[in-house]
Amino acid sequence: MRVLGPTALPCAWAVMAAAGDGAGAAALAASVRDFVAGQQDGCAAEVAAGVKDGSWTVLQLVEALGSCLENTDPRTRGRGIQLLSQVLLQCYFQLQEKEVLHLVLFYENRLQDHHLVIPSVLQGLRALSMCEVLSPGLAVSVLKTIFQEVHVQSLLQLDRHTVYSIITNFMSTREEELKGLGADFTFGFIQVMDGEKDPRNLLVAFQIVRDLIAKNYTLGPFVEELFEVTSCYFPIDFTPPPNDPHGIQREDLILSLRAVLASTTQFAEFLLPLLIEKLDSDLQSAKLDSLQTLTACCAIYGQKELQEFLPSLWSSLRREPLLQVFQTASEKVEAECLAALHALSACLSRSVLSSDTEDLLDSFLSSILQDCRHHLCEPDMKLVWPSAKLLQAAAGASLRAYHHVTHNVLPLLLEQYTKHPQSSQRRTILEMLLGFLELQQKWGHVEEGFLSPSDLELVVDHLIRLALCEEDSQSSEAAMEAAGSLAPIYPKVFSGRMVPRLEEELQSEREEENSWDPRSLRQRCLQALAAMSTHPSIVRETVPVLLQHLRKVQKESEARSPQDMVSVCQSLHRVALQCQQLEESCWYFHQTVVPCLLAMAVQAAMQESTQTLLGKALLEEEVLSAMVPVISAATTHLSPELAAQSVSHVVPLFLDGEVSFLPQNSFSCSFQPFEDGECLEAQRRLVALLMAFVCSLPRNVAIPQQERLLRELLALSCSCNCPFTATTAAKCFAGLVNKHPEGQQLDEILQLGVNRMEPGLAQGPCRMQALTLLLWVTKALVLRYHPLSSRLTDKLLGLLGDVELGAATADGFFLLMAESPDVLHKGCHADVRIMFRQRFFTDNVPKLVQGFHGAGPDVKANYLKALSHVLNHLPKPVLVTELPTLLPLLLEALSCSDRVVQLSTLSCLQPLLLEAPQIMSLHVNTLVTKFLSLTLSPTMAVRIAALRCAHALTSLPTTVLLPYKARVIRALAKPLDDKKRLVRKEAVAARGEWFLLGSPGR
Repeated sequence: MRVLGPTALPCAWAVMAAAGDGAGAAALAASVRDFVAGQQDGCAAEVAAGVKDGSWTVLQLVEALGSCLENTDPRTRGRGIQLLSQVLLQCYFQLQEKEVLHLVLFYENRLQDHHLVIPSVLQGLRALSMCEVLSPGLAVSVLKTIFQEVHVQSLLQLDRHTVYSIITNFMSTREEELKGLGADFTFGFIQVMDGEKDPRNLLVAFQIVRDLIAKNYTLGPFVEELFEVTSCYFPIDFTPPPNDPHGIQREDLILSLRAVLASTTQFAEFLLPLLIEKLDSDLQSAKLDSLQTLTACCAIYGQKELQEFLPSLWSSLRREPLLQVFQTASEKVEAECLAALHALSACLSRSVLSSDTEDLLDSFLSSILQDCRHHLCEPDMKLVWPSAKLLQAAAGASLRAYHHVTHNVLPLLLEQYTKHPQSSQRRTILEMLLGFLELQQKWGHVEEGFLSPSDLELVVDHLIRLALCEEDSQSSEAAMEAAGSLAPIYPKVFSGRMVPRLEEELQSEREEENSWDPRSLRQRCLQALAAMSTHPSIVRETVPVLLQHLRKVQKESEARSPQDMVSVCQSLHRVALQCQQLEESCWYFHQTVVPCLLAMAVQAAMQESTQTLLGKALLEEEVLSAMVPVISAATTHLSPELAAQSVSHVVPLFLDGEVSFLPQNSFSCSFQPFEDGECLEAQRRLVALLMAFVCSLPRNVAIPQQERLLRELLALSCSCNCPFTATTAAKCFAGLVNKHPEGQQLDEILQLGVNRMEPGLAQGPCRMQALTLLLWVTKALVLRYHPLSSRLTDKLLGLLGDVELGAATADGFFLLMAESPDVLHKGCHADVRIMFRQRFFTDNVPKLVQGFHGAGPDVKANYLKALSHVLNHLPKPVLVTELPTLLPLLLEALSCSDRVVQLSTLSCLQPLLLEAPQIMSLHVNTLVTKFLSLTLSPTMAVRIAALRCAHALTSLPTTVLLPYKARVIRALAKPLDDKKRLVRKEAVAARGEWFLLGSPGR
């Protein structure tokens, strides 16, 4: 290629340049002169703007720069090229193909110029690398010249970044041309990258290497060199400087380098020895990075790449889980070891074998079994859990691996179960068995099981015996969990063998006394029926049994505790949650259980209305409250179509007494829960079940007669004398309001609610009901950022100063901020906006503080209690930023006589001692005094919380704490003799830390 001299560019372009406007040319010349002289750097932007708007052309700029580009002073030449390059960076898209050609040739020539000129030359080439009209061959020419003429690593960071950008631009637009260079391109880039240290440049360089590999550029004989030039950074050791404006984190570099190292099998022979070396390192970060890189590599490696290194890899991987027993290893490292082992096993499982090829999976798993099986048989069982974890990690990779491992391990574990008589040891073995059984579910039902029919029947019989008769409750629960894992694999056996046995025991008349005891036979039967309901066919067997038992308990309710009904409901709730994962079971459970529960409740309420005692226990608050989560869980996962079908029956039941859809719907009187009358009080309690249903529906399901329903709920919540009924009506109203679409109808119902609440709050016997309604409606609107929420919150703030309602209002701030278990949470499809707590804090805490300072002594505690509830539910990073303002108030709250305020404030302060030690140190004297005083509180929970805070104090700077060491140690001696064991335990821990304060090594 012919290289033009320093003056060739102006001469070549003189032929193409058109005569320009005299005044414009003069202005351009002036700008050039000012820039080159170093007087006006802003001239570059002006010149570029002029080129863009057509005031002058790049040709005219080159003519104006002629003398500068020919100047013998490198600084002058450099300024001239700098101006041209800055203009090109803004106007490269306007260039014509012939212009680009001459500019490229000029810039290539200038790469041999003085080192002061090179940065500006590279900027110009970066601009030209973005031109779409670049002639074929120019990209290759530019890169070859850079590779030959520029020692990139001697340049400044920005200039090195420019070179990487040029390469990146050409790789994205001129891929085929660059591939024509073959391995020369790879070698040239290796020279460019070798020795790079800046993290900004490394991110770009790693991406280039990844593209070289992913886009199949020729690596030729330079595979090892390319590996070396990248792997030298492994593992990444980088900590970003404080206030780093570039925002590059260590994790960014780790992931970028890992993507390179794990991108090709060609690196395997070099990378795997490196990973094995780093796995044996004492540096935890190196181990983690190596394990995660190994896991990533297994996605593309095969037996060929791994075969030579498998023994060493297994030797390194098994070490960390086994060390966990002696508490010398990291849980993170252990988890990554197990993940890497899983990945290795999966990789070997994918390999296609020929008849003459060794099955590396088989030999690899055999090595693992050989090293682990003797740990499973040790009498002390010290290493049994880590060994089981290793085996489960390998077995879970594929069905083939699973069969190989379980074929050897399960008989061994069953044998060990018979050898170990202690409950704790048997429980451990059962939990391990459960872990292996749960792995089977990953591949669904397979015809070939690992248990023969006779073995399976024996296992089921053992599980029944353990579940019902084992004295140790944890072993009993482990057996139930194992049944739940096996049931989906062998549903027929469990339906035919376990369900009938449990049903028989449940119908038995034994154990009449203390049947509610969690260790009782009846209680365990209920739990076992629920635990095994993990397959649709089994659910159809167990649900009728549970409902039949509930009816039996209802009929015998006078002789039994309501806890019996609660126990059945708890089992039904567990089944409902498990059915949510099984689409086939979800609708069956809903249409079977919900009408049944409603029918039983309506029957009981009507009998109560006619002064019949039968079924009274079902109307107890604790029983109805246990039914609520059953109905809710059975409703939340319904499809919109099925939910609409169900709501068309349930709402008319409550509004119009339409009972036709209920089973056994022959009732003695009409069902009218929203009517007035003392005899209907029992019916009104069933609004709790209505709440469970309608507040769990998806938001896109239309509720029939919704406006009428809302009005009825509103009236009931304000007028009912039963606190349980009034509260559930208020919650139901709030749940519906939260999901109600914006518009006139919502505005009208909210205004109606305000009109009912305000007179009720003012005076009369229903003030507490009105406050309850206000709290729930406020929560419903706060969650969805409704404009009315601020008005209602202000009303609550005002009530904090009310002598009669102030304390209850303060408690209500917990309701506003906490997660509600039955309504107004995301699980039941409520409209919950992100960061609603932060918004509530910003809007209302200043008002709380102001109210506290202006309140009388008899109501000050109300403001502190409300404030502590808000702060306790605020994300700690947000709270830390506001701490300097709020801390004096929190310290004052510790002096409040209200135990709730004390406890809430202590629980708020404890994490702040750990997260904001510098701020808390400023108040250490007050903190020490308050905490020590509260360790003697008459309330046990306060004593425990105060001791935990005293313990957390030791996280403050030692120099701040040392003056208080002797005082604290003396004061903490008294709680050592506390009559409550939990208090003594916290006192020992706190006092021990204070004793060690200032010791060497701390």
